[in-house]
Amino acid sequence: MSRVLVLGWVFAVVAQCAWGEVPAIKVLEDVPYKSGDGLTEYEKERCKVDVYLPTTGTNFPVMVWFHGGGLTGGDKTKDNMPEVAGSLAKAGVAVVVANYRLSPKVKFPTYLEDGAAAVKWAKDHLGARGADVNRIFVGGHSAGAYMALMIGLDERHLAGVGLGLKDLAGLVPVSGQTMTHFTVRVERGQDKNRTVADEAAPVHFAGKEGPPMLLLMGDKDWPARLEENAYFVALCRVAGHEAAHLLKVADRDHGSIFKKLSAADDVGGRAVLRFLKAPSEFKLEDEEITKSGAEVDFSR
Repeated sequence: MSRVLVLGWVFAVVAQCAWGEVPAIKVLEDVPYKSGDGLTEYEKERCKVDVYLPTTGTNFPVMVWFHGGGLTGGDKTKDNMPEVAGSLAKAGVAVVVANYRLSPKVKFPTYLEDGAAAVKWAKDHLGARGADVNRIFVGGHSAGAYMALMIGLDERHLAGVGLGLKDLAGLVPVSGQTMTHFTVRVERGQDKNRTVADEAAPVHFAGKEGPPMLLLMGDKDWPARLEENAYFVALCRVAGHEAAHLLKVADRDHGSIFKKLSAADDVGGRAVLRFLKAPSEFKLEDEEITKSGAEVDFSR
């Protein structure tokens, strides 16, 4: 136990959820994903992950997940994050939930560089714990979804840690912004509500290249957020990216689209698990399309 404490890895076992007995999982808390003498105190404070591991099986996929909070707040332990991460681990997915430095203490693209470092940590360390590090997915909610898209589409961020887009098996952004994030606009002194789509926008990188993607949106999300996502996926499809998908879930708002992912009967959660199994072959099922009320036909 003393060796564990020296490493800063705290173990916990979770064996219950809302719908009864489930397989146990192992949780590693507050693991630093950066090291070295040159780290700032803020990096030491924020650049940590919680890791949720299945306790049975091997060669399971890895999901690196970024919390929401507008790039100015949030934490890996809040907003139902342990429940969502735990439900994925119980289904056989290793989940790495990362904190990252926040604006205004840092500015774009520093938080994206932190996110790329978390992906690098997962690839370097989780193979020894039974994961298939050739199946690393990146996802997040809200601001975290924006981070997932930028890290997974603008290759400069992964290149900074010696990785490339080929190292990612897929992206799972939930309720993300595909235009330049409003916090980035504020950092630049621009109008927060003025739409911008430059190199700080996922839509700038919409095209044929990039990993398979499953974007989740609630039908009651913030104004224009659903339309942003539909526009982004449409541009990807027009460019020939056939593995870009948008699932609109009925009766979900900006928060509940994420918080309900851990429910056994959630249409979004079930779709995510199917996507993680075979991202390149993933298709929305007829029932999902019917229940989501999706009106955008990307097949044309």
